[in-house]
Amino acid sequence: HGEGSRIDFIDPDRAAIRNASYTTCRRDGPDWMPDWILHATKLDIDQELDEGRAEGATLEFKGIPLIPIPSVSFPLTERRKSGWLPPTLGLDNTAGLKLAVPYYWNIAPNRDLTLIPQVMTKRGIDLGGQFRYLESDYSGIMEGNLLPADQLRHETRWGFFARHTGSFDSGIDAIGRLGLNLNLNRVSDDNYWRDFPQRGLSLTTRLLANDASLTWGHGDFSLTARALKWQALQDPLSPIVPPYDRLPQLNGRWGRDNGYAGMDYSVEADYTRFRGDTALTGQPNADRIYTLAQVSRPFLRPWGFFTPRMQVHASHYEFGSALSNGASSMDRVIPTLSLDGGLVFERDASYFGRAFRQTLEPRLKYVYTPYRDQSLIPNYDTGVYDFNFATIWSENAFAGHDRIVDNNLVTFGLTSRLLDPETGAEAVRLGIAQRYRFSGQQVTLPGGTPAAKGLSDIMLGASINWDQHWGFDSVIQYDPDKHQSTRTTLGARYSPGDYRTLALAYRRERDLGTRQVDLGWQWPLGGAPSSRVDGGGLGAGRWYSVGRLNYDLAGSKLVDAVLGLEYDAGCWVGRVVFSKLQTSTGSANKSIMFQLEFVGFSRVGNNPLRTLRNNIPNYRLLREEVVSPSRFTQYD
Repeated sequence: HGEGSRIDFIDPDRAAIRNASYTTCRRDGPDWMPDWILHATKLDIDQELDEGRAEGATLEFKGIPLIPIPSVSFPLTERRKSGWLPPTLGLDNTAGLKLAVPYYWNIAPNRDLTLIPQVMTKRGIDLGGQFRYLESDYSGIMEGNLLPADQLRHETRWGFFARHTGSFDSGIDAIGRLGLNLNLNRVSDDNYWRDFPQRGLSLTTRLLANDASLTWGHGDFSLTARALKWQALQDPLSPIVPPYDRLPQLNGRWGRDNGYAGMDYSVEADYTRFRGDTALTGQPNADRIYTLAQVSRPFLRPWGFFTPRMQVHASHYEFGSALSNGASSMDRVIPTLSLDGGLVFERDASYFGRAFRQTLEPRLKYVYTPYRDQSLIPNYDTGVYDFNFATIWSENAFAGHDRIVDNNLVTFGLTSRLLDPETGAEAVRLGIAQRYRFSGQQVTLPGGTPAAKGLSDIMLGASINWDQHWGFDSVIQYDPDKHQSTRTTLGARYSPGDYRTLALAYRRERDLGTRQVDLGWQWPLGGAPSSRVDGGGLGAGRWYSVGRLNYDLAGSKLVDAVLGLEYDAGCWVGRVVFSKLQTSTGSANKSIMFQLEFVGFSRVGNNPLRTLRNNIPNYRLLREEVVSPSRFTQYD
């Protein structure tokens, strides 16, 4: 709704409106007073430039002026336009009161820059920015922050984060195009992750990867040249040993599926120069070359499958200093043979009044890898696979290439599924799997525990998605010798309708002594909604509760917490969210976020949407963006 005391039409494309007002609140009657309204003494409209300019503007909420705007320009359509974005206001326990006033620069249709100066009462003035670009064959994003004089740490703080992915023409016809991918993350100091936990693009807060790779592929061939360097942010209470830098890594692969006589075969070769701080790793740096060749012949039928596979793993090491036995180099060649087969039985069945196609799928896999003494080889990139339904069928218990486990074992399992006969959708999956070792495991990582001869723990799993509202998942690792579970994960989901979701999970690891409960939800509270609009929640006049709680039962403490309320008034949405997210064993970041979303215009306050999306399963916005957003609604 908009109005003005006078409109002057200067020409077909330009007009001037005096004493203008604008709101998206619905007009109910002649004495109607909108919850929010934008007033301007003068509003100039230029259709040719796709621009509006308001002079002497004020944004009012509930009759209270919120933001005086002496002069502001805005786009008339969905096109982006340079200008000041609404300020954001926040509060947390480390930075104090935070006020940011972003400026958006629409450099070109495929490039933009956002400058974010921010005042923090406890720390000082922070200068931030984000640059985005998109081309036909590459795209990327760069973010940075600079705090010249942190009043708490008494030092300059900065962070730089960048992503780039794309390809370019090498200029050589025989080579063609090359792929280039960059992932850069650097910060000024070890405490950066603790003081600014929501910044950056990295998924790990204390291990920051700086990764550059150049790739080439043609038909069955592919080549990769890579450089990877880590920055580890240390915590004195919980120190970590960073992974090895790879300076460089060169990898080549040739492979073909369904080749000669229906066989699949591949050869992979890799050279990596591992470098790290020997004072932290306690072992020499090294150059490693490995070659992995494998061939298999899958026999696939509707009623089952059988796949014999043979692979050979050959490695050569050159160490930066001699090992304990005086060796400065080492070689290793290890073959592996596996036979994998399964059957599929089907029948029509009916349970609880529903018709299903029920399957019974037994599977058997034999793996043999001879023992080779690898105890003197340092560990550069290898870890133990988590024991689960996927890895119980793998040929090697280790991820990486410094350990190849000795195997003489058979894995057997049984899976049963209930499928919708019309759509094929899976309603129920039940599974069980176990290993039997004909000889005990001898190859381990330093400090590792070898698997004994005989039966392994039993893996039990269930997944139930009976309808679109209910879901249940469970995985249990059961020790038949001790008659108890080693690890248990239980999860349940209930989503009876829009904006109603409840998720509960329980996790226990007996060996580590951990027991945790995780509860997340988004749920409407009391209040009768007046009406529903497309993308408009459940209607005006409705409160919503949102939150997530992670509780440590063993330690009797709350680990993480996100608690919030949302109110949908129809033409505006209010949010207030409290979050407590643990950053180390002895500290947590606490913040309070408050936001007013003026529907169809702007959001004001400290945006909690990123926190809600990251922590609450299946969280939905009360105002779905059913059209392309304006530049005012793009920023969190």
